[in-house]
Amino acid sequence: MYEVVFYTTERGESPIDVFLDDLNVKTRAKVDAHIELLEEHGPNLKRPYADTIRGKIRELRIPYSSNQYRILYFFFMRDQIVLTHALTKKTSELKEKDIVLAEKRMQDWEQRKVSGGRK
Repeated sequence: MYEVVFYTTERGESPIDVFLDDLNVKTRAKVDAHIELLEEHGPNLKRPYADTIRGKIRELRIPYSSNQYRILYFFFMRDQIVLTHALTKKTSELKEKDIVLAEKRMQDWEQRKVSGGRK
């Protein structure tokens, strides 16, 4: 089993928590169920649940009602899955700015963790 960790800034802010807090109860339950699948299967979770985006960035794919929710993440160390960015997807493709944001957060996380900084 893998450990799912929410990306936090140096100031302790968690964009994933903010996203999840804005969801209604039923949507949040669906998203939580997909996060649990990711936690259980890790890199073995494949489409339609997960997909590789670019480099180490992957996406958790959550269809619910008429919406498409995405959580971008990467694998860190041996057993951690770091959720970096979440969004409601309106078009068929992810926007470049969302991918770049996830990559920047991944780089920030890795630099702070390797150098011994706090979460």
